[in-house]
Amino acid sequence: MKKIANVEELNAMRDKLKDKIGIRHDVPNNIQVVVGMGTCGIAAGAPAVLSAVTKEVGRLNLQNVTVAHKGCQGNCENEPIVEVIIPGKEPVTYVNMNSQKVTKIIGEHVVGGKPVVEYSKYGRIKGFE
Repeated sequence: MKKIANVEELNAMRDKLKDKIGIRHDVPNNIQVVVGMGTCGIAAGAPAVLSAVTKEVGRLNLQNVTVAHKGCQGNCENEPIVEVIIPGKEPVTYVNMNSQKVTKIIGEHVVGGKPVVEYSKYGRIKGFE
């Protein structure tokens, strides 16, 4: 394994890996799919959920979707958590996620524009009741 000599090499490696796994940042007006990767999320299976999101976005070749992650969301009992943010619409938070639910959310919400209400935090979504 190559030893990283400086911050520039580390950043270059990070950027190369982000492109490889489909995590993209700083793309304005993209749909965002954000996976909570705090300690509780990781313990509850968030890495597999993040992997499923990136694979599904890649499989469908969705160029207008940014896949990202963030830290603790303060909602440990509902982890893993995924938030879908479509520009101009209310963000939707999905809870107790798994790989199978990801496929439905990407297909129905991200591609089709219709949130998957039964996976949402409260079983209802503002504007979709």
